[in-house]
Amino acid sequence: MSSASQPSRYEQLCHWLAEQHGLTLGQLNLTLAADDASFRRYFRLALPDGRTRIVMDAPPGKEDSRPFVTIADAWQDAGLPVPCIHHRSLELGFIELDDLGDTPLQRCLDGDHGATTLAWHDQALTLLDQLQTRAPGETLPAYSADLLGRELDLFRDWCAGTLLALDLPSTWPRLRQQLIDTALVQPVIAVHRDFDAMNLMVQEQRLYMIDFQDAMQGPITYDLVSLLRGRYCRFPPAQYNAWLGGFHQRALADGRLPDDTISFERFRFLADAMAAQRSLKVLGIFCRLALRDHKTRFLARLPHFLGHLDDSLAPWPEFISFRTWVNDTLAPALNEELQRRSLAGQTS
Repeated sequence: MSSASQPSRYEQLCHWLAEQHGLTLGQLNLTLAADDASFRRYFRLALPDGRTRIVMDAPPGKEDSRPFVTIADAWQDAGLPVPCIHHRSLELGFIELDDLGDTPLQRCLDGDHGATTLAWHDQALTLLDQLQTRAPGETLPAYSADLLGRELDLFRDWCAGTLLALDLPSTWPRLRQQLIDTALVQPVIAVHRDFDAMNLMVQEQRLYMIDFQDAMQGPITYDLVSLLRGRYCRFPPAQYNAWLGGFHQRALADGRLPDDTISFERFRFLADAMAAQRSLKVLGIFCRLALRDHKTRFLARLPHFLGHLDDSLAPWPEFISFRTWVNDTLAPALNEELQRRSLAGQTS
């Protein structure tokens, strides 16, 4: 069969869904629901009996759906709120899931100081406690030193290098290694890896986790700072530290943190170092999405994560030199580039 006569992915998907539900192609009611930063697309299937489902299209040559399926099954068995898989074909890259609606958590927020925002983050932290105490972690891959380093190198290569043509300061190698080492000394737990408002769906006032296919065994603070220094809010230090304090006490009480060996001050440092690593990674990823994949809307989010980076570096003398470079060199260069692209002050 010539490539011109081969069915498209959409046609393959329609035939697969029709077969799963005993429907004709004419009975299918399928609409595009969303796409994301990867090659995945999501469709909404309306069934004749009124039920709806979400269908993930993850091309096997570009996306490996096996981790998603394995983790979804394991986390559902552990009583965690994740979508149920109703039909799957790993060979084709099609997965039919519960429809959790169209309300990711960020649509429910009312600003950095809003009472609704704070209440939802309290609920998200409760969910994080459940994830860390229930999710089986032994089958997940380890968040290794090599991976942490490659993530930091995304900042070097795509943000400082490709976007801004900046040389990193002489302190970079030492900072890079310090951030890796600080991540690796933390207690190891199941890590979602993108525990942010965009991946927490709200249905009937309850939160559900999605987009967890990259979960690993990793640092206990990773998902915590993903939430508290995430894409949509920049909380004041007092609120951030209050949430850290509550998490620290709960983790000590249930054994996630070794009893009396990690003080709150030490925990704050571990969390801020992890947040700095993640902010640098995100700056690199967003630049790569814009420059390599032509998703330029991600550039408008760079100042937000630059703010998170500064918040993470500011309290600690160990980071003074790098923070000075960030404020005196990186931030002005980034602002100038966004002004040139007419993106300064925008959000996505």
